[in-house]
Amino acid sequence: MAERMLKFTVTPRTPPEKRGVETRAQDFHEIYRDFIDQKAREQASRCSQCGVPFCQTHCPLHNNIPDWLRMTAEGRLEEAYQLSQATNPMPEVCGRICPQDRLCEGNCVIEQSGHGTVTIGAVERYLTDKAWAEGWVRPVAVGADRGQSVGIVGAGPAGLAAAERLRELGYGVTVYDRHDRPGGLLVYGIPSFKLEKDVVERRTRRLAEGGVDYVLNFEVGRDATLAGLRGKHAAVFVATGVYRARDIAAPGAGSEGVVPALDYLIASNRRGLGEAAPDFDSGRLDAAGKAVVVVGGGDTAMDCVRTAIRQGAASVTCLYRRDRANMPGSDREVGHAIEEGVVFEWLAAPKAVTGEALRAAGVVAARMRLGPPDASGRQSPEEIEGADFDLQADLVIKALGFDPEDLPAAFAAPDLAVTRWGTLKADLRTQMTSIPGVFAGGDVVRGASLVVWAIRDGRDAAEAIHRYLAAHAAGAQIAAE
Repeated sequence: MAERMLKFTVTPRTPPEKRGVETRAQDFHEIYRDFIDQKAREQASRCSQCGVPFCQTHCPLHNNIPDWLRMTAEGRLEEAYQLSQATNPMPEVCGRICPQDRLCEGNCVIEQSGHGTVTIGAVERYLTDKAWAEGWVRPVAVGADRGQSVGIVGAGPAGLAAAERLRELGYGVTVYDRHDRPGGLLVYGIPSFKLEKDVVERRTRRLAEGGVDYVLNFEVGRDATLAGLRGKHAAVFVATGVYRARDIAAPGAGSEGVVPALDYLIASNRRGLGEAAPDFDSGRLDAAGKAVVVVGGGDTAMDCVRTAIRQGAASVTCLYRRDRANMPGSDREVGHAIEEGVVFEWLAAPKAVTGEALRAAGVVAARMRLGPPDASGRQSPEEIEGADFDLQADLVIKALGFDPEDLPAAFAAPDLAVTRWGTLKADLRTQMTSIPGVFAGGDVVRGASLVVWAIRDGRDAAEAIHRYLAAHAAGAQIAAE
Protein backbone atom coordinates (compact mmCIF):
# COMPACT_ATOMS: atom_id res chain seq x y z
CA MET A 1 0.00 0.00 0.00
CA ALA A 2 2.82 2.41 0.88
CA GLU A 3 4.04 2.33 -2.74
CA ARG A 4 0.66 3.40 -4.07
CA MET A 5 -0.46 5.74 -1.29
CA LEU A 6 0.92 8.62 0.77
CA LYS A 7 2.00 10.48 -2.37
CA PHE A 8 0.89 13.85 -1.02
CA THR A 9 4.50 14.99 -0.46
CA VAL A 10 5.48 14.50 -4.10
CA THR A 11 2.17 14.86 -5.96
CA PRO A 12 0.39 18.21 -5.73
CA ARG A 13 -3.35 18.56 -5.35
CA THR A 14 -4.84 18.85 -8.84
CA PRO A 15 -8.61 19.17 -9.12
CA PRO A 16 -10.35 18.43 -12.44
CA GLU A 17 -9.83 21.12 -15.05
CA LYS A 18 -12.48 23.82 -15.19
CA ARG A 19 -13.87 24.95 -18.49
CA GLY A 20 -12.82 28.47 -19.43
CA VAL A 21 -14.87 31.31 -17.98
CA GLU A 22 -15.74 32.73 -21.40
CA THR A 23 -17.22 29.38 -22.45
CA ARG A 24 -18.89 28.15 -19.29
CA ALA A 25 -20.59 31.46 -18.50
CA GLN A 26 -22.52 31.12 -21.76
CA ASP A 27 -24.21 27.79 -20.97
CA PHE A 28 -25.61 25.65 -18.17
CA HIS A 29 -23.31 22.66 -18.53
CA GLU A 30 -21.20 21.53 -15.58
CA ILE A 31 -18.04 23.57 -15.23
CA TYR A 32 -15.60 20.74 -14.37
CA ARG A 33 -14.20 18.40 -16.96
CA ASP A 34 -14.02 14.69 -16.14
CA PHE A 35 -10.97 13.12 -14.53
CA ILE A 36 -9.13 10.73 -16.81
CA ASP A 37 -8.33 7.35 -15.24
CA GLN A 38 -4.66 8.11 -14.65
CA LYS A 39 -5.40 11.45 -12.98
CA ALA A 40 -8.04 9.95 -10.68
CA ARG A 41 -5.63 7.24 -9.53
CA GLU A 42 -2.87 9.79 -9.05
CA GLN A 43 -5.02 12.08 -6.93
CA ALA A 44 -6.42 9.19 -4.89
CA SER A 45 -2.86 8.07 -4.14
CA ARG A 46 -2.30 11.30 -2.18
CA CYS A 47 -4.46 9.98 0.69
CA SER A 48 -2.43 9.56 3.87
CA GLN A 49 -4.54 6.58 5.07
CA CYS A 50 -4.55 8.10 8.54
CA GLY A 51 -5.55 6.00 11.53
CA VAL A 52 -8.38 8.35 12.50
CA PRO A 53 -10.03 9.33 9.18
CA PHE A 54 -11.45 12.77 9.88
CA CYS A 55 -12.80 12.91 6.31
CA GLN A 56 -15.03 9.95 7.14
CA THR A 57 -16.14 11.16 10.57
CA HIS A 58 -17.06 14.60 9.18
CA CYS A 59 -19.15 13.09 6.37
CA PRO A 60 -22.81 12.90 7.46
CA LEU A 61 -23.05 9.51 5.74
CA HIS A 62 -19.73 8.33 7.22
CA ASN A 63 -18.60 7.16 3.79
CA ASN A 64 -15.58 4.85 3.91
CA ILE A 65 -13.46 7.38 2.05
CA PRO A 66 -9.90 6.16 2.80
CA ASP A 67 -10.65 2.63 1.61
CA TRP A 68 -12.26 3.61 -1.68
CA LEU A 69 -9.45 6.09 -2.31
CA ARG A 70 -6.94 3.28 -1.82
CA MET A 71 -8.89 1.00 -4.16
CA THR A 72 -8.98 3.76 -6.79
CA ALA A 73 -5.22 4.26 -6.53
CA GLU A 74 -4.75 0.50 -6.97
CA GLY A 75 -6.98 0.42 -10.05
CA ARG A 76 -9.75 -1.58 -8.30
CA LEU A 77 -12.37 0.79 -9.62
CA GLU A 78 -15.47 -1.40 -9.51
CA GLU A 79 -14.71 -2.38 -5.92
CA ALA A 80 -14.15 1.27 -5.05
CA TYR A 81 -17.52 2.22 -6.53
CA GLN A 82 -19.35 -0.59 -4.74
CA LEU A 83 -17.84 0.55 -1.44
CA SER A 84 -18.73 4.18 -2.06
CA GLN A 85 -22.36 3.39 -2.85
CA ALA A 86 -22.73 1.04 0.12
CA THR A 87 -23.37 4.04 2.39
CA ASN A 88 -24.59 6.56 -0.18
CA PRO A 89 -27.42 5.97 -2.68
CA MET A 90 -26.35 9.00 -4.75
CA PRO A 91 -22.54 9.29 -4.66
CA GLU A 92 -22.33 11.08 -8.02
CA VAL A 93 -24.76 13.73 -6.72
CA CYS A 94 -22.79 14.30 -3.53
CA GLY A 95 -19.54 14.31 -5.50
CA ARG A 96 -20.90 17.24 -7.47
CA ILE A 97 -22.81 19.39 -4.97
CA CYS A 98 -21.59 18.58 -1.47
CA PRO A 99 -19.55 21.45 0.04
CA GLN A 100 -16.51 19.22 0.44
CA ASP A 101 -14.47 22.24 1.49
CA ARG A 102 -16.61 22.36 4.67
CA LEU A 103 -16.98 18.59 5.20
CA CYS A 104 -14.65 15.77 4.15
CA GLU A 105 -11.97 17.78 2.35
CA GLY A 106 -12.08 20.59 4.90
CA ASN A 107 -11.08 18.06 7.57
CA CYS A 108 -8.47 16.17 5.56
CA VAL A 109 -5.32 15.65 7.63
CA ILE A 110 -2.94 16.54 4.82
CA GLU A 111 -4.85 19.78 4.26
CA GLN A 112 -4.14 20.67 7.89
CA SER A 113 -0.44 19.95 7.30
CA GLY A 114 -0.29 22.34 4.35
CA HIS A 115 -0.10 19.85 1.48
CA GLY A 116 -3.55 20.50 0.04
CA THR A 117 -6.51 18.22 0.58
CA VAL A 118 -7.22 15.07 -1.40
CA THR A 119 -9.78 15.80 -4.15
CA ILE A 120 -12.34 13.52 -2.52
CA GLY A 121 -15.43 14.91 -4.23
CA ALA A 122 -13.90 14.74 -7.70
CA VAL A 123 -12.81 11.11 -7.21
CA GLU A 124 -16.29 10.21 -5.89
CA ARG A 125 -17.88 11.74 -8.98
CA TYR A 126 -15.36 10.00 -11.25
CA LEU A 127 -16.00 6.57 -9.71
CA THR A 128 -19.77 6.73 -10.09
CA ASP A 129 -19.75 8.18 -13.60
CA LYS A 130 -17.33 5.38 -14.51
CA ALA A 131 -19.68 2.85 -12.90
CA TRP A 132 -22.64 4.03 -14.99
CA ALA A 133 -20.54 3.96 -18.16
CA GLU A 134 -19.20 0.46 -17.45
CA GLY A 135 -22.51 -1.04 -16.28
CA TRP A 136 -21.41 -1.56 -12.68
CA VAL A 137 -24.49 0.13 -11.23
CA ARG A 138 -26.76 -2.70 -10.19
CA PRO A 139 -30.57 -2.69 -10.00
CA VAL A 140 -32.13 -2.01 -6.61
CA ALA A 141 -31.77 -5.16 -4.52
CA VAL A 142 -35.45 -5.56 -3.64
CA GLY A 143 -36.11 -7.59 -0.50
CA ALA A 144 -38.77 -10.27 0.01
CA ASP A 145 -42.24 -8.74 -0.19
CA ARG A 146 -43.56 -7.89 3.29
CA GLY A 147 -47.06 -7.10 2.09
CA GLN A 148 -46.97 -3.55 3.46
CA SER A 149 -46.51 -0.20 1.76
CA VAL A 150 -45.02 3.12 2.82
CA GLY A 151 -46.07 6.48 1.43
CA ILE A 152 -43.37 9.12 1.00
CA VAL A 153 -44.32 12.78 0.63
CA GLY A 154 -41.57 14.53 -1.33
CA ALA A 155 -39.38 13.17 -4.13
CA GLY A 156 -36.25 15.05 -3.08
CA PRO A 157 -33.03 13.51 -1.74
CA ALA A 158 -34.50 12.45 1.63
CA GLY A 159 -37.55 10.85 0.05
CA LEU A 160 -35.55 9.08 -2.66
CA ALA A 161 -32.97 7.76 -0.19
CA ALA A 162 -35.76 6.40 2.02
CA ALA A 163 -37.50 4.86 -0.98
CA GLU A 164 -34.44 2.88 -2.02
CA ARG A 165 -33.76 1.52 1.45
CA LEU A 166 -37.41 0.60 2.01
CA ARG A 167 -37.47 -1.35 -1.27
CA GLU A 168 -34.34 -3.18 -0.14
CA LEU A 169 -36.23 -4.08 3.03
CA GLY A 170 -39.17 -5.46 1.04
CA TYR A 171 -41.79 -2.72 1.38
CA GLY A 172 -43.96 -1.32 -1.36
CA VAL A 173 -43.17 2.37 -1.83
CA THR A 174 -45.21 5.18 -3.35
CA VAL A 175 -43.60 8.62 -3.61
CA TYR A 176 -45.89 11.65 -3.91
CA ASP A 177 -44.56 14.96 -5.22
CA ARG A 178 -45.98 18.32 -6.27
CA HIS A 179 -43.76 18.61 -9.36
CA ASP A 180 -44.03 16.74 -12.63
CA ARG A 181 -40.64 15.05 -12.25
CA PRO A 182 -39.12 13.24 -9.26
CA GLY A 183 -35.96 14.73 -7.81
CA GLY A 184 -37.20 17.73 -5.87
CA LEU A 185 -34.60 20.45 -5.46
CA LEU A 186 -32.03 18.26 -7.24
CA VAL A 187 -34.00 18.84 -10.44
CA TYR A 188 -35.71 22.18 -9.89
CA GLY A 189 -33.65 24.02 -7.28
CA ILE A 190 -30.03 23.35 -8.25
CA PRO A 191 -28.75 24.75 -11.58
CA SER A 192 -27.47 22.38 -14.23
CA PHE A 193 -23.97 23.91 -14.15
CA LYS A 194 -23.63 22.23 -10.75
CA LEU A 195 -25.77 19.14 -11.37
CA GLU A 196 -26.93 18.18 -14.84
CA LYS A 197 -30.41 16.71 -14.78
CA ASP A 198 -29.66 13.44 -16.54
CA VAL A 199 -27.51 12.57 -13.50
CA VAL A 200 -30.63 12.75 -11.32
CA GLU A 201 -32.96 11.18 -13.86
CA ARG A 202 -30.93 7.99 -14.17
CA ARG A 203 -31.20 7.55 -10.38
CA THR A 204 -34.96 8.16 -10.29
CA ARG A 205 -35.38 5.82 -13.27
CA ARG A 206 -33.41 3.11 -11.44
CA LEU A 207 -35.78 3.43 -8.48
CA ALA A 208 -38.81 3.16 -10.77
CA GLU A 209 -37.31 0.02 -12.32
CA GLY A 210 -36.88 -1.26 -8.75
CA GLY A 211 -40.61 -0.93 -8.09
CA VAL A 212 -40.92 2.57 -6.62
CA ASP A 213 -44.18 4.18 -7.77
CA TYR A 214 -44.23 7.95 -8.39
CA VAL A 215 -47.44 9.94 -8.10
CA LEU A 216 -46.58 13.35 -9.53
CA ASN A 217 -48.39 16.70 -9.69
CA PHE A 218 -49.82 15.66 -6.33
CA GLU A 219 -50.21 17.90 -3.30
CA VAL A 220 -51.16 16.67 0.13
CA GLY A 221 -54.06 18.83 1.24
CA ARG A 222 -55.29 19.37 -2.31
CA ASP A 223 -55.38 15.81 -3.64
CA ALA A 224 -55.51 13.94 -0.34
CA THR A 225 -55.20 14.67 3.35
CA LEU A 226 -52.37 13.33 5.46
CA ALA A 227 -54.94 11.16 7.26
CA GLY A 228 -56.01 9.77 3.89
CA LEU A 229 -52.44 8.77 3.07
CA ARG A 230 -51.97 7.34 6.54
CA GLY A 231 -55.03 5.15 6.00
CA LYS A 232 -53.69 3.94 2.67
CA HIS A 233 -50.18 3.01 3.83
CA ALA A 234 -48.70 1.18 6.79
CA ALA A 235 -46.54 4.25 7.45
CA VAL A 236 -45.89 7.68 5.93
CA PHE A 237 -42.60 9.57 5.64
CA VAL A 238 -42.83 13.36 5.22
CA ALA A 239 -39.81 14.76 3.35
CA THR A 240 -41.16 17.94 1.79
CA GLY A 241 -38.19 20.22 2.45
CA VAL A 242 -38.59 23.92 3.24
CA TYR A 243 -39.53 26.32 0.49
CA ARG A 244 -41.03 29.50 1.94
CA ALA A 245 -38.64 32.34 1.17
CA ARG A 246 -37.62 34.77 3.89
CA ASP A 247 -38.45 38.38 3.05
CA ILE A 248 -36.26 41.43 2.86
CA ALA A 249 -37.18 43.64 5.81
CA ALA A 250 -37.02 46.95 3.93
CA PRO A 251 -39.39 49.43 2.29
CA GLY A 252 -40.24 48.53 -1.30
CA ALA A 253 -39.61 44.81 -0.79
CA GLY A 254 -43.03 44.07 -2.24
CA SER A 255 -42.34 45.82 -5.53
CA GLU A 256 -42.61 44.02 -8.84
CA GLY A 257 -39.12 42.85 -9.68
CA VAL A 258 -38.34 41.58 -6.17
CA VAL A 259 -38.59 37.79 -6.39
CA PRO A 260 -37.85 34.73 -4.23
CA ALA A 261 -34.71 32.78 -5.13
CA LEU A 262 -36.46 29.46 -5.54
CA ASP A 263 -39.08 30.87 -7.93
CA TYR A 264 -36.23 32.25 -10.00
CA LEU A 265 -34.23 29.00 -10.01
CA ILE A 266 -37.26 26.79 -10.71
CA ALA A 267 -38.22 28.92 -13.72
CA SER A 268 -34.67 28.70 -15.08
CA ASN A 269 -34.50 24.93 -14.58
CA ARG A 270 -37.92 24.41 -16.14
CA ARG A 271 -36.81 26.36 -19.17
CA GLY A 272 -33.65 24.25 -19.37
CA LEU A 273 -35.74 21.08 -19.24
CA GLY A 274 -37.93 22.30 -22.06
CA GLU A 275 -40.95 22.70 -19.80
CA ALA A 276 -43.40 25.58 -19.65
CA ALA A 277 -42.11 28.53 -17.62
CA PRO A 278 -44.57 31.42 -18.14
CA ASP A 279 -42.85 33.81 -15.71
CA PHE A 280 -39.57 33.26 -17.51
CA ASP A 281 -41.10 33.69 -20.96
CA SER A 282 -42.80 36.92 -19.85
CA GLY A 283 -39.41 38.27 -18.74
CA ARG A 284 -40.35 38.50 -15.07
CA LEU A 285 -37.87 35.77 -14.02
CA ASP A 286 -35.39 36.22 -16.85
CA ALA A 287 -32.28 38.24 -16.01
CA ALA A 288 -31.32 38.95 -19.62
CA GLY A 289 -30.19 42.56 -20.01
CA LYS A 290 -31.05 43.47 -16.42
CA ALA A 291 -29.10 44.85 -13.50
CA VAL A 292 -29.47 42.06 -10.94
CA VAL A 293 -28.94 42.29 -7.19
CA VAL A 294 -29.00 39.10 -5.13
CA VAL A 295 -29.39 39.47 -1.38
CA GLY A 296 -27.86 36.66 0.67
CA GLY A 297 -24.65 34.74 1.21
CA GLY A 298 -25.50 31.04 1.08
CA ASP A 299 -25.24 28.46 -1.67
CA THR A 300 -28.67 29.43 -3.01
CA ALA A 301 -27.44 33.00 -3.48
CA MET A 302 -24.44 31.66 -5.40
CA ASP A 303 -26.76 29.60 -7.60
CA CYS A 304 -28.77 32.74 -8.36
CA VAL A 305 -25.85 35.01 -9.22
CA ARG A 306 -24.27 32.42 -11.47
CA THR A 307 -27.60 31.69 -13.17
CA ALA A 308 -28.08 35.42 -13.84
CA ILE A 309 -24.64 35.59 -15.49
CA ARG A 310 -25.63 32.76 -17.83
CA GLN A 311 -28.94 34.40 -18.67
CA GLY A 312 -27.06 37.44 -19.95
CA ALA A 313 -27.62 39.94 -17.14
CA ALA A 314 -26.14 43.39 -17.71
CA SER A 315 -24.61 43.28 -14.21
CA VAL A 316 -24.82 40.97 -11.20
CA THR A 317 -24.12 42.10 -7.65
CA CYS A 318 -24.33 40.05 -4.46
CA LEU A 319 -25.11 41.89 -1.22
CA TYR A 320 -24.07 40.13 1.97
CA ARG A 321 -24.16 41.69 5.41
CA ARG A 322 -21.06 39.90 6.72
CA ASP A 323 -17.63 39.40 5.15
CA ARG A 324 -16.43 36.57 2.94
CA ALA A 325 -14.89 34.67 5.83
CA ASN A 326 -18.30 34.51 7.51
CA MET A 327 -20.41 33.49 4.52
CA PRO A 328 -22.52 30.38 5.18
CA GLY A 329 -22.09 29.11 1.63
CA SER A 330 -19.18 27.29 0.04
CA ASP A 331 -16.12 29.49 -0.52
CA ARG A 332 -15.43 27.42 -3.61
CA GLU A 333 -18.73 28.59 -5.10
CA VAL A 334 -17.89 32.20 -4.27
CA GLY A 335 -14.64 31.77 -6.18
CA HIS A 336 -16.48 30.43 -9.23
CA ALA A 337 -18.88 33.39 -9.11
CA ILE A 338 -16.06 35.95 -8.93
CA GLU A 339 -14.33 34.31 -11.91
CA GLU A 340 -17.57 34.57 -13.87
CA GLY A 341 -17.97 38.30 -13.25
CA VAL A 342 -20.17 38.63 -10.17
CA VAL A 343 -19.45 41.69 -8.02
CA PHE A 344 -19.62 41.12 -4.27
CA GLU A 345 -20.51 43.88 -1.88
CA TRP A 346 -19.35 42.46 1.43
CA LEU A 347 -20.60 43.96 4.69
CA ALA A 348 -23.63 45.48 2.97
CA ALA A 349 -27.37 45.07 3.55
CA PRO A 350 -30.45 46.40 1.75
CA LYS A 351 -32.25 49.35 3.38
CA ALA A 352 -34.84 49.97 0.68
CA VAL A 353 -35.88 48.97 -2.81
CA THR A 354 -36.36 52.09 -4.90
CA GLY A 355 -38.61 52.68 -7.87
CA GLU A 356 -42.35 52.21 -8.08
CA ALA A 357 -44.63 49.45 -6.82
CA LEU A 358 -44.90 48.06 -10.33
CA ARG A 359 -41.19 48.15 -11.03
CA ALA A 360 -38.03 48.04 -8.96
CA ALA A 361 -35.29 50.43 -10.09
CA GLY A 362 -32.58 50.12 -7.49
CA VAL A 363 -31.47 49.20 -3.99
CA VAL A 364 -30.31 51.53 -1.24
CA ALA A 365 -27.74 49.56 0.77
CA ALA A 366 -26.13 50.22 4.12
CA ARG A 367 -22.50 49.57 4.91
CA MET A 368 -22.05 47.23 7.86
CA ARG A 369 -19.35 46.28 10.33
CA LEU A 370 -19.04 43.19 12.48
CA GLY A 371 -19.77 43.76 16.15
CA PRO A 372 -19.74 41.45 19.17
CA PRO A 373 -20.75 37.79 18.75
CA ASP A 374 -24.45 36.89 18.97
CA ALA A 375 -25.95 33.87 20.75
CA SER A 376 -24.67 31.55 18.01
CA GLY A 377 -21.11 32.82 18.41
CA ARG A 378 -21.04 34.68 15.09
CA GLN A 379 -20.23 38.37 15.02
CA SER A 380 -23.37 40.46 14.62
CA PRO A 381 -23.46 42.91 11.71
CA GLU A 382 -24.06 46.53 12.68
CA GLU A 383 -24.98 49.40 10.37
CA ILE A 384 -22.45 52.18 9.82
CA GLU A 385 -24.39 55.42 9.99
CA GLY A 386 -24.12 57.70 6.97
CA ALA A 387 -22.45 55.13 4.74
CA ASP A 388 -25.39 54.25 2.48
CA PHE A 389 -24.85 53.66 -1.24
CA ASP A 390 -27.08 53.05 -4.24
CA LEU A 391 -27.19 50.18 -6.71
CA GLN A 392 -29.14 49.96 -9.94
CA ALA A 393 -31.47 46.94 -9.84
CA ASP A 394 -34.11 45.86 -12.32
CA LEU A 395 -34.31 42.45 -10.65
CA VAL A 396 -33.80 41.85 -6.91
CA ILE A 397 -33.57 38.22 -5.83
CA LYS A 398 -34.24 37.28 -2.20
CA ALA A 399 -31.84 34.49 -1.17
CA LEU A 400 -32.03 34.92 2.58
CA GLY A 401 -32.89 31.34 3.39
CA PHE A 402 -36.07 29.31 3.66
CA ASP A 403 -38.70 28.59 6.28
CA PRO A 404 -41.12 25.66 6.34
CA GLU A 405 -44.63 25.95 5.03
CA ASP A 406 -47.53 25.59 7.48
CA LEU A 407 -47.81 21.84 7.04
CA PRO A 408 -50.51 21.21 9.69
CA ALA A 409 -52.79 23.58 7.77
CA ALA A 410 -51.67 22.46 4.31
CA PHE A 411 -52.05 18.75 5.18
CA ALA A 412 -55.35 19.24 7.08
CA ALA A 413 -53.55 17.69 10.06
CA PRO A 414 -53.93 20.03 13.09
CA ASP A 415 -52.45 17.37 15.39
CA LEU A 416 -49.15 17.40 13.48
CA ALA A 417 -46.86 19.14 15.98
CA VAL A 418 -44.29 21.72 14.92
CA THR A 419 -41.42 23.50 16.64
CA ARG A 420 -41.30 27.22 17.32
CA TRP A 421 -39.48 27.55 13.98
CA GLY A 422 -42.31 25.81 12.13
CA THR A 423 -40.34 22.65 11.37
CA LEU A 424 -41.97 19.32 12.14
CA LYS A 425 -41.36 17.89 15.59
CA ALA A 426 -39.85 14.44 15.25
CA ASP A 427 -38.38 12.16 17.88
CA LEU A 428 -34.59 12.33 17.53
CA ARG A 429 -34.27 8.58 17.95
CA THR A 430 -37.21 7.26 15.93
CA GLN A 431 -37.94 10.21 13.59
CA MET A 432 -41.64 9.73 14.31
CA THR A 433 -43.83 12.83 14.47
CA SER A 434 -46.68 13.46 16.90
CA ILE A 435 -48.91 11.26 14.71
CA PRO A 436 -48.24 7.51 15.18
CA GLY A 437 -46.90 5.95 12.02
CA VAL A 438 -46.01 9.30 10.43
CA PHE A 439 -42.27 9.97 10.23
CA ALA A 440 -40.34 13.00 9.00
CA GLY A 441 -36.80 13.92 8.00
CA GLY A 442 -34.61 16.20 5.94
CA ASP A 443 -35.04 19.96 5.86
CA VAL A 444 -38.64 19.84 7.08
CA VAL A 445 -37.24 18.67 10.44
CA ARG A 446 -33.75 20.17 10.66
CA GLY A 447 -34.40 23.37 8.69
CA ALA A 448 -32.68 24.34 5.44
CA SER A 449 -29.57 22.18 5.28
CA LEU A 450 -27.42 20.12 2.92
CA VAL A 451 -28.42 17.41 0.46
CA VAL A 452 -26.09 14.95 2.17
CA TRP A 453 -27.91 15.43 5.48
CA ALA A 454 -31.24 14.85 3.73
CA ILE A 455 -29.89 11.58 2.32
CA ARG A 456 -28.73 10.56 5.80
CA ASP A 457 -32.15 11.37 7.28
CA GLY A 458 -33.91 9.41 4.54
CA ARG A 459 -31.89 6.28 5.15
CA ASP A 460 -32.25 6.59 8.92
CA ALA A 461 -36.01 7.09 8.57
CA ALA A 462 -36.32 3.95 6.44
CA GLU A 463 -34.64 1.93 9.18
CA ALA A 464 -36.86 3.53 11.83
CA ILE A 465 -40.00 2.77 9.81
CA HIS A 466 -38.85 -0.83 9.42
CA ARG A 467 -38.35 -1.20 13.16
CA TYR A 468 -41.78 0.34 13.84
CA LEU A 469 -43.61 -1.90 11.38
CA ALA A 470 -41.70 -5.00 12.44
CA ALA A 471 -42.55 -4.34 16.09
CA HIS A 472 -46.23 -3.87 15.24
CA ALA A 473 -46.26 -7.05 13.17
CA ALA A 474 -44.67 -8.99 16.04
CA GLY A 475 -47.18 -7.53 18.50
CA ALA A 476 -50.10 -8.47 16.23
CA GLN A 477 -48.78 -12.01 15.90
CA ILE A 478 -48.50 -12.40 19.68
CA ALA A 479 -52.02 -11.06 20.14
CA ALA A 480 -53.34 -13.52 17.55
CA GLU A 481 -51.73 -16.45 19.37
